[in-house]
Amino acid sequence: MTDRASLDPDDWERFREQAHGLLDAAIDRMRDAAAHPWQPVPEAVRRACAIGAGKGGLAERLVSEVLPYHGGNPHPRFWGWVQGTGLASDMLAAIAGAAINANVGGRDHGAVYLERAVVDWTRRQMGLPEGASGVLVSGTSQATVIAFAAARLRALGAGVRRRGQAGAPLVAYAGQGVHNATRKAVELLGIGSDNLRLVPSREGRMDPQALRAQVAADRAAGRIPFLVVATAGSVDLGLFDDLNAVADVAVDEGLWLHVDGAFGAWIRLADPPWCDLGEGIERADSIALDFHKWMYVGYDCGLVLIRDESEHRAAFAARPAYLKGAEHGLAGGEPWYCDYGIDLSRGNRALRVWCALESLGREAFARAITGNCRAALRMHEEVSARPAMAPGPRPVANVCVFSARGGLDGRAQSALNARIARVLQERGEAVFSTTDLDGVTVLRAAITNHRTTERDVVAAVAAVEAVAAELVGPG
Repeated sequence: MTDRASLDPDDWERFREQAHGLLDAAIDRMRDAAAHPWQPVPEAVRRACAIGAGKGGLAERLVSEVLPYHGGNPHPRFWGWVQGTGLASDMLAAIAGAAINANVGGRDHGAVYLERAVVDWTRRQMGLPEGASGVLVSGTSQATVIAFAAARLRALGAGVRRRGQAGAPLVAYAGQGVHNATRKAVELLGIGSDNLRLVPSREGRMDPQALRAQVAADRAAGRIPFLVVATAGSVDLGLFDDLNAVADVAVDEGLWLHVDGAFGAWIRLADPPWCDLGEGIERADSIALDFHKWMYVGYDCGLVLIRDESEHRAAFAARPAYLKGAEHGLAGGEPWYCDYGIDLSRGNRALRVWCALESLGREAFARAITGNCRAALRMHEEVSARPAMAPGPRPVANVCVFSARGGLDGRAQSALNARIARVLQERGEAVFSTTDLDGVTVLRAAITNHRTTERDVVAAVAAVEAVAAELVGPG
């Protein structure tokens, strides 16, 4: 051992100076987000990413090689996929979080109480009863696995953790537009995607009668129906199942009701009529949702809520001797979050959410979410007012889809819309994604961006029209 084995800076004052410079650059970047759209990463910067290949001081390199080459989502005209924008409070949370370097798997320290506060606040927003359980995770994909594991334990008993499913023919149900996280979860848990029934839709919602019929058919065939997944905000069109109707079937048939609310669960905070789409979520046995989407906080930060804390804990608790708790001291702080999920080592995700809620308050998020729904409706109206364009269905919440040209056949529309999406991204004008609607590739705006204004919506639709005119001529 040398006298100095620490990895701390040799000169803390020099480090302070560099950190202040980086903080100023990061604040400027966030303040001026509208001036910094996505841009391709130059080859020289790609090469400099190799460990040991770059030159210059770390802080300077972060300013020149990292800050400019983001994924585009901080920009007010980024509506591709469903990605959050980040918040200024995330910077403060990151600084404090780095200084304390909390492992929130357990023990008695401040970060544990922050997470409890965030879980309890969210529980109340979703209408689950006091005593319901929750744990912060990387995102809805992980939350879904945790929820399904608890549902499986209810169906097969606690012995499933030791013996496995032992060939038990479990069957799960979901609407046809369910997110791929559900499919992955049933595969990871050994249930198998062949045992995930996709229930037909009626007017964009899971058909409760078709669900009842499939459950009856599976029971008659000797299978074990155990879980139904309702969707609050489908990934393609932002559609919502009738949560109360699905809950009624779940109660009648003895199914665990899971709600995939990755972004759409937060519709509960919006003004009427949009908040009505979330009615019934309070009846769920489990809810998966993300803060890093429609609550805008930095990545990654998801949450699973489970109505019955005992079932949640029974599905995951496993404490070896070296992790034995105590009534007092650092080994106290029961319950430990490692008993409620997959991870033993867990970052301080709650700090970002706590900072956001404490600095902005619930009503600020309610206004932003409502504003996103209004922006999607405004985009639909703007497209509808342009004769050459073809609007998709009227937005249910915050997702708007449309075609840049309505007078072309499906194949030509698909090619044009895909080309427009790429051109606008490369020009830095707007980011749309694409999806398929009735066999045609259409432009899709999933608006989970608190920086989006009406001016952005109007300008982006005008940009679509202009690029279409360049590519195929005036309408």
